[in-house]
Amino acid sequence: MAVMLALGLQGIALAADADTPNTDIPEPERWNIHGQVTNVTQWHPSFHSPYSGTNSLTADNNNKETTDVTLYLGLRLWKGAELYANPEIDQGFGLSNTVGLAGFSSAEAYKVGKNAPYHKLPRLFLRQVIDLGGEQQAIESGPNQLAGSHSANNLTITVGKFSVVDIFDTNTYAHDPRGDFLNWAVVDAGAFDYAADAWGYTHGLAVEWTQSWWTLRGGLFALSKEPNSVTIDTTWKQYQWVGEFEARQNWFGRPGKVKLLAFATRGKMGGYGDAVNLAQQTGNTPDTGLVRRLAWRPGIALNIEQEVTDNLGIFARASMNDGSKETFEFTDINQSVSAGLSLKGTHWGRPNDTFGAAVVVNGLSGAARQYFAAGGMGVLIGDGALNYGTERIAELYYNVAVIKHLTLGLNYQYVVHPAYNRDRGPVSIVGARIHAEF
Repeated sequence: MAVMLALGLQGIALAADADTPNTDIPEPERWNIHGQVTNVTQWHPSFHSPYSGTNSLTADNNNKETTDVTLYLGLRLWKGAELYANPEIDQGFGLSNTVGLAGFSSAEAYKVGKNAPYHKLPRLFLRQVIDLGGEQQAIESGPNQLAGSHSANNLTITVGKFSVVDIFDTNTYAHDPRGDFLNWAVVDAGAFDYAADAWGYTHGLAVEWTQSWWTLRGGLFALSKEPNSVTIDTTWKQYQWVGEFEARQNWFGRPGKVKLLAFATRGKMGGYGDAVNLAQQTGNTPDTGLVRRLAWRPGIALNIEQEVTDNLGIFARASMNDGSKETFEFTDINQSVSAGLSLKGTHWGRPNDTFGAAVVVNGLSGAARQYFAAGGMGVLIGDGALNYGTERIAELYYNVAVIKHLTLGLNYQYVVHPAYNRDRGPVSIVGARIHAEF
């Protein structure tokens, strides 16, 4: 969730192909300043709902608006070392205060929010790039990216406060809610329960080793003090390991990437079965908060992107995690599969416009189904009862490039079985997005 600004090798990375010399190397920037503002408004009409719970999507006609303003400040410290800070002002809430859908409809909406503007510092990190040989690659000036160059083969170290998905599980066509898709389970692998506070950021260290056609990434990150809380556990008694292997290839002369990711979370979390058993003994509603203990929760994700033509790209993700225990940080998804495309408007005379289409199917484990059917609450879902069905979402967007640095977008999502409940929905969600940057 959170903003996907490519902090790792993919983000600073290859402005030209690793095998192609680049003679147009810009002068190294000592510092830079960039900024953006994004406003997203979403609305849905009333929909079928015979009952609802604490974490249900509001069944009545509803609309919500979010706005965020960000500055990207960069400073070169020494050879290969760059310091970045991203002060930000936010305002607003997601639909139903960002609950009611496992694949929530807007990644511009956080789990916490305010009606009045409030400020935070989501990112403050140091990046060190160590050249290991190969052609020098040009780096253009951009958000969290100083103009200059580095070798095609390199070691990149990022340390500080940032988002895990700034570096891991990135995708060219589906990873930026300010510029492409909005749904949480489309811009990220739905079952990747990555370490984060309630805004999507954490403290940690990531190392990326790039050689020729591949990159190997690894990271260690702090969890929040309690699942889905606003405070990070800086004692490091709770943490997450993340590893990812990326292979780059050319398919009929078109670039593409395949990424395999694995993660393991070590934290105090409750088992669904334990919560249900305790509730049966006491006659109460199951609550994972009552049965938390130190445990491991692993998961994996596959991420694919492929350029098909100069104007068309396709992508797909598949992910799953240990469904015996509660979600720690992201959202209540144990299995997820998504796929889609991104098409530039060249064929209809609008080369700077973009059309995107995606579908995603999210699922729960058997233990999670029993927990929610008995009235349990999760991070984003909990209707008080459950007639289980996979959550199915289709998303379309169209971005109009009005002028340079200003984009207007329309978004439509159709959700079948919201929060995995066959008794509720379906629901249509219409959205509008305004994005400006410098």
